[in-house]
Amino acid sequence: MREVGSLAIHGGRPVRGTVLPYGHQSVDEADVQAVVEILRSEWLTTGPMVGAFEEAFAVAVGAGYAVAVSNGTAALHAAVFAAGIGPGDEVIVPAMTFAASANCVRYQGATPIFADVRPDTLNLDPVCADAAITEQTRAIITVDYTGQPSDLDELAALAERHHLILIEDACHALGATYRGRPIGCLAHLTAFSLHPVKHITTGEGGLVTTNDAEMAARLRLFRNHGITTVPSQREAAGSWFYEMVELGYNYRLTDFQCALGMSQLKKLSRWLARRREIAARYTAAFSTVPEIEVPTVLPDRQPAWHLYVIRLNLERLRVGRTEIFKALRAENIGVNVHYIPVPWHPYYQKLGYRKGQWPVSEGAYERFVSLPVWPGMTDSDVDDVIAAVSKVVGAYRA
Repeated sequence: MREVGSLAIHGGRPVRGTVLPYGHQSVDEADVQAVVEILRSEWLTTGPMVGAFEEAFAVAVGAGYAVAVSNGTAALHAAVFAAGIGPGDEVIVPAMTFAASANCVRYQGATPIFADVRPDTLNLDPVCADAAITEQTRAIITVDYTGQPSDLDELAALAERHHLILIEDACHALGATYRGRPIGCLAHLTAFSLHPVKHITTGEGGLVTTNDAEMAARLRLFRNHGITTVPSQREAAGSWFYEMVELGYNYRLTDFQCALGMSQLKKLSRWLARRREIAARYTAAFSTVPEIEVPTVLPDRQPAWHLYVIRLNLERLRVGRTEIFKALRAENIGVNVHYIPVPWHPYYQKLGYRKGQWPVSEGAYERFVSLPVWPGMTDSDVDDVIAAVSKVVGAYRA
């Protein structure tokens, strides 16, 4: 272990000379060449590479269909549309998630009903979801927080019992498995993000997977203004005619972004393995530190480790989470916080949601910190994170 020294926030020497971000993309020459090839081709958007990427992605996650869209939020919005959600409907959403998981419900004029999460995984608690169901409930959105799959069998049974659509927000979970099955083929609709901090990237981008052909068709319609055909189809048919049959959006993903995604997808297994190595090292380092609670991993699932979130045992520290966060940043460790409970945001407060109704989500928020985890991190980077956390926690130990 490195010498602790005085904290950088108090004028001491930081553990690192440069900032280590909590997440970062990995792009190599093969990725660049894949994009360049499409830039020199006939189609930059709505061309053949989109379908090729969708097919490869569907195979990778074991789904019948994959539909590419412009970002993860668009994927969630498209999924809610495909589920037939509209004004007057209610959708169960976990309180602990990014705002997009609930905003997509609002986009369709429906009402998010926030339910609390499990104390161990911070994934949607099926018992809380069941208690929140009313006659107006039409769907459940579960979030695979940090990349650990939700209780999908229990939630699927709940959805079937109440005739609901189960939507899985798997924006953290590409490559994860649940009871031996890949995430992406288990819910009625599953949304993925391809943002640069995610497991693979297209710059911005997202996908929705499903095993339902009708839902896949609705997803494709929605991403293209609600129009029944795309330009490449009309070009091939020698036709100009098209019809708009739904109020859709321009949520299309370009061919050159899909080329980047196709190239990145080939490296997914290797990058997942590296994320898991980093997570294992953190767990080994911090499991015996009484001031820190490491993530719980359930035995029947394998996380994808988009995030590694520790929870601070504040009763053993002389300061709160804010001070720990600032001290780690001063050590040049780019920690983050994921997330502020959605109903705490001013927008949702104005809609009438009130704090204090989701004790697990709200209590966890006050205690957690996300540590850097991405496949381009070196062993030395991991050492720096471990050293900085040990240094800061040691300095503020009660």
